[in-house]
Amino acid sequence: MIGRLCSALLLISLPAAAAEEDLNAPPLVTAKAWAIAEGGSGKLLWGGHAEVCSKSASTTKMMCAFTVLKLAESDPAVLAETITYSKLAGSTAGSTSEVKTGESLSVRDALYALLLPSGNDAGNALAEHFNKQFAPPDAALLKLGLSNPALASRVNFIAEMNRHARAIGMTDTVYRASFGDGGKAEDRTTTARDLCLLAATAMKNPVFREMVATQQLEGSITKTDGSTRKQKWENTNPLLKLDLGYDGIKTGMTNQAGHCLVASGHRGSDHLIVAVLGCVDEAARSADIRNLFRWAWRMRGK
Repeated sequence: MIGRLCSALLLISLPAAAAEEDLNAPPLVTAKAWAIAEGGSGKLLWGGHAEVCSKSASTTKMMCAFTVLKLAESDPAVLAETITYSKLAGSTAGSTSEVKTGESLSVRDALYALLLPSGNDAGNALAEHFNKQFAPPDAALLKLGLSNPALASRVNFIAEMNRHARAIGMTDTVYRASFGDGGKAEDRTTTARDLCLLAATAMKNPVFREMVATQQLEGSITKTDGSTRKQKWENTNPLLKLDLGYDGIKTGMTNQAGHCLVASGHRGSDHLIVAVLGCVDEAARSADIRNLFRWAWRMRGK
């Protein structure tokens, strides 16, 4: 009787079997949304809230550059055109290319100024320069935020960005600025999935590929008195310094969007695009995206 009682008490005191950790599950990340896609096609492979519309900060500059480079595909001379920063461009708030009102540079250098130091001013300068080459926004885009009179000098360019988004298949994207989120506080710009589609498409352009993989560059600036100066730009993408197969693409950060990054990475013949949105800080953003790349490559190696 005592033996049976002791055995029963022993069974009661034994801990329940612990649930096993799923070693194949994606890594824990701080990103509010993330997506992993095929590098060549942009096809979504895995994601977390990948189709939730979010603010995405300066990742918008990918589409700004893509829109200019689509023009250059049919007319390469576009890249040699001269852009002069207007008062609006020169006074643009936020991250800057350090080009002043009245100073000039080539379109090619302006694209580097846009993509490396993430110059908001370069985004406005490019949009103003090419604005008249594009059609105005349609009624749907006007209702979505492009009716703002403050956008008058670049609204056609932003409309063209949206037309490219539609053509690519970015079904949940609306651009309201040439360099960032734009619009109202409650407006959302895009999704992690759509950013992967854009990245895969843009990376097919050799000029875009070269630019987003460049760690630093000195641009040539013509000052208002006609003399020239050099301006050094450094890429805000920390992955490029690692020499681990990363070759782009674009960072972003605002208080509302959090820390964002769209990255291109290679491991052998494998090419993946990873997008993270809403990371808590810069260090977490780098850790999140590297952990997602490592996990994806491990999954694809099975």
